[in-house]
Amino acid sequence: MLMTDSPPEKPNAEQVPLHPWSGLAPEHFDLLRLSPLPVDRHTGARPLRFVELGRIERHSPELSMLRLVVNLPDQHLRKARNMLEVWVDHRSKEVRFGPDSGLQVEPPNRGLGRFLMAQGIAWVRQKWTHYRVEGGALPAKDALNDEMRLRRDHALKAQGFTVTYLDSLQMKATYGAGHVSELHADWHDQKVQYIGLAEAAMMLQQADQNLQHQALELRKLEERVDIYKRDDSGLRFTIACLVAFAVFQAGLLIWIATR
Repeated sequence: MLMTDSPPEKPNAEQVPLHPWSGLAPEHFDLLRLSPLPVDRHTGARPLRFVELGRIERHSPELSMLRLVVNLPDQHLRKARNMLEVWVDHRSKEVRFGPDSGLQVEPPNRGLGRFLMAQGIAWVRQKWTHYRVEGGALPAKDALNDEMRLRRDHALKAQGFTVTYLDSLQMKATYGAGHVSELHADWHDQKVQYIGLAEAAMMLQQADQNLQHQALELRKLEERVDIYKRDDSGLRFTIACLVAFAVFQAGLLIWIATR
């Protein structure tokens, strides 16, 4: 399931053990650019950020698996956050999006959710467009207000999923799709972009040049400040001499007047 409203059950002796692929870490990495966006009243500031996308996939005659993980360089995230899994069962010809705890994205409202879903859909569309899609429940915590609910529904519908509400308050909902061919692999590429190695190198080179230029400008400003300080010291000395001379003259005039 892509998202779920119920916590995972406690393990017991009758449950099927985790698949060996469940604990595999990403093997391939890419750099992503999160474009700066206007401040949002719910999620706050949305500055320019760079994050790391990790990827791993495995194949067997029975199963195929893709796992995508977004790492934030300055944050430690809880397990299963910023992670999307796609499990393909070749025996039943069915595709399941996960993890079972739901797709939880940090930072929110930056286009990462749609990006991850689009990457998973693009991967599964390469070979298995005729496979069925397993649906699931949507967590109520994603619909605490109308804006959050509409944003979530828009992201799912934009990728080709359908959203069905089970109550009049629109709190309980499910998502689903017929076949993989009905899903869309596009995302808002103005919000999230891949950064290639050459482009990243050019950005670092440009940043280094900017730092050198700023350091040069800073040295020029410091030199001007030193000149102003020297001029200020000279003016202070001149003013002190003039004040002393004026006091001497005044004292001399008073002495002459009193004689």
